Amino acid sequence: MADIANSPGWDGPDGEGRAKARFRWRNVVWALIYPRRHHHMVPTISGVLLIALSLGIGTAAYNSSNNILFITLSLLLACLILSGVLSWLNFSHLRWRLFFPAAARAKMDTTVALELLNGKKMLPTYGLECTLAATPVRRDAGSRPETTFTARGKDVKALWRQKPEEVNGRLILPGRLDAQATIQLDWTWQPPRRGKWDVSVRHVASFFPFGFFNKKLAAHLTRTLTVWPAIIEYQRHPVGGFRWSGVTERLSRAGSGNDLLALRRYAPGDSHRLINWKASARTGQLLVRQFAAEANESYTLWLQTDPALWSRPEQFERALSLAATLGEDLFRADRLHAVRIDHHSPRVIRHGRDFEAFLDDLAQLEPRETKDVYREAPINHAPRNQLTFMPDGTNGVIALIDGNKTATA
Repeated sequence: MADIANSPGWDGPDGEGRAKARFRWRNVVWALIYPRRHHHMVPTISGVLLIALSLGIGTAAYNSSNNILFITLSLLLACLILSGVLSWLNFSHLRWRLFFPAAARAKMDTTVALELLNGKKMLPTYGLECTLAATPVRRDAGSRPETTFTARGKDVKALWRQKPEEVNGRLILPGRLDAQATIQLDWTWQPPRRGKWDVSVRHVASFFPFGFFNKKLAAHLTRTLTVWPAIIEYQRHPVGGFRWSGVTERLSRAGSGNDLLALRRYAPGDSHRLINWKASARTGQLLVRQFAAEANESYTLWLQTDPALWSRPEQFERALSLAATLGEDLFRADRLHAVRIDHHSPRVIRHGRDFEAFLDDLAQLEPRETKDVYREAPINHAPRNQLTFMPDGTNGVIALIDGNKTATA
C-alpha cells in the first residue's frame, strides 16, 4: 500500500508522490500549532458558540474562583482540542488522484473519476467533501507586460469585472473510507466549448468529528483534458456530392472481396468452402483462404482557417463541428482517406489514432492568416474527392465537392 501511495499520479496533504518523513511528535505538535500553507481550519457556527461559551465560563471561573466552573472550562477546552486532533488524524495518510478519458466532446457529458486512498493502518476516514474545477487553458500566447497608468478607467473596470470561465463540482464521500481501502467518486460535467481544459482538485474538506471546525486542505493536483469540437446535426445532399460511383479499390486488410490476401490456419467457425485443400495437404494442417476487403470511393477533408473567410467566430466553430462530425462518419464508413488544414500537405488517415490526432488539432485550431491559403498542395497519391468547407449565409456552413453542395449545417 505504501508503494501505491507514493506512485506517480497521487496527491495528498504532503504533496504529490512524496514519501512521508519519519514520524516525530514534535512535528505533530508543530503542525497543530502552525499548519501548512493553504491548510485552513475555520470554526462553524456551533464552533463559534462553543468558543464564546468557553470564554464566558473562563471569565466567570477566574472571577468567582469556582472549581465547578474550572472543571467545565477544562471539559470545553478538551472538546475543542480533541476535535482538532481527530480532524488532523482524519486527513492523515489520505491520497487522491484523477482519472478521465484522453479526450472528450464539447457539450456532451464527460465523467471525471476521483479516486481516494486511505493509507492509514487502523483508522478510517469520514465525511470528506472534495471540490473539483475545470478551467479552460488560454489559447493565446502570454501577453506582454503593460501598465495601468495609461489605460482608460472603463478598460480597467471591465478587466476587474471579467470572470474566468470555470466549471465547479462537488463530491461527497458516502459513509466512511476504511483503512487501506480505496473508493472512486464520479463527477459528470459538460465542457461548454472545445480546447484544452485543466481539471483540478481545488480542496478537500471535512467537518469531522463534531462539526465544530471545517478543516480544508488545498490540493494541487491538475490534469489536462482535450475537448474535441461538438457533434452537430447536418443534412446531406447526394445530388451534389457523395457520388457513390461503384468504383472499388483493394484494401490490405481482411474482408469478403475477390482478391486473395493470404492463407491462415483454420479456426472454429470458418466456412468449409474457404479451406484450401492443396495447401493443407502440403503443410499437413488445415489452411483457409483470406480475401482482401473492398471499399468504395474515399474522400479528403480540407479545412481553411483564413480570418477573411470566417469573419464570425460562431460560424467558424460550426465549421469545426461539421468537419469533426462529417469526418467521423466517413472514417467509420471506411471512406475517409486524408485530412488537410490550410496549405499543409494532406495527412493520410490509416488508423484511429490518425483521426484522433486530427480532432486534437481541431480542438485548438484558431483562424489565422496564411499566405496562399487557397493554393492547392501537391498530392502524390491517386486523386480523391476533396470536401471543402465554406460559410453559408450568416450562420450556416456548407461542404462542397467540385463546387457542388454536399452537406449543410
